[in-house]
Amino acid sequence: MKKFFALAALLVLPLAAQVANDQGPLTRQQGDQILQELRQIRQLLEKQAQPKPAAQPQEEGPTKAKITDLSGVSMLGSKNAPLTIVEYTDYQCPFCQRFHVTAFAELKKAYIDTGKVRFFSKDMPLDFHPNAMRAALAARCAAEQNKFWELRDVMGANPNSLDLDHILGFATDLKIDSAKLRACIDSGKYKEPVQTDVLEAMKIGANGTPTFIVGKSVGEGVDGELVVGAMPFQMFDAKLKELLAAK
Repeated sequence: MKKFFALAALLVLPLAAQVANDQGPLTRQQGDQILQELRQIRQLLEKQAQPKPAAQPQEEGPTKAKITDLSGVSMLGSKNAPLTIVEYTDYQCPFCQRFHVTAFAELKKAYIDTGKVRFFSKDMPLDFHPNAMRAALAARCAAEQNKFWELRDVMGANPNSLDLDHILGFATDLKIDSAKLRACIDSGKYKEPVQTDVLEAMKIGANGTPTFIVGKSVGEGVDGELVVGAMPFQMFDAKLKELLAAK
């Protein structure tokens, strides 16, 4: 249960603080939605928990993470940017939506568009989100028509509208061939790559969505630290400035 409360703090406090700053106190609906997410996350953690020997003291400090090959992963920014952010996202996750509609736009303007950061998008659809896998497949299918980021932006902002009809409607609005998109989604051709992302996320220690690796660009990869939760732009800004100064 300690792990659950730690995760809850990482996810809920930044979200609640951001909502309070932007929109005033949390509404009852927002509070109920957060509580529902936390119950589901707790169930997932309890399901995955395994018996362990006597607890060992844990060292405080950031969790390191390294990926050596990001080739083929959808990317925004310059491939030669000195810093890299990798996001593991679940399109149906309200915390991912919070990051998407707040911090991401500022990150893009200040760091991605200016050539300082390259941003990679990976998938981590959670089992208790029934539309998350479909959305992940849809984004990858949209990439075949060079519309990955456009569809990703719309789905990321609308986590409660990810049934197939809504996704195809988004596609039409974005001038994506919806018939080809549907055929691609139905084929499940990208399901294995999505599952590979999930396994990778678990291996590096991601225990919630969104999870980020923020660090130095190393060839086709990244060497940095894990950041879990819908953190505000100010947190990313401070970390990126620290990395740039050290470099």
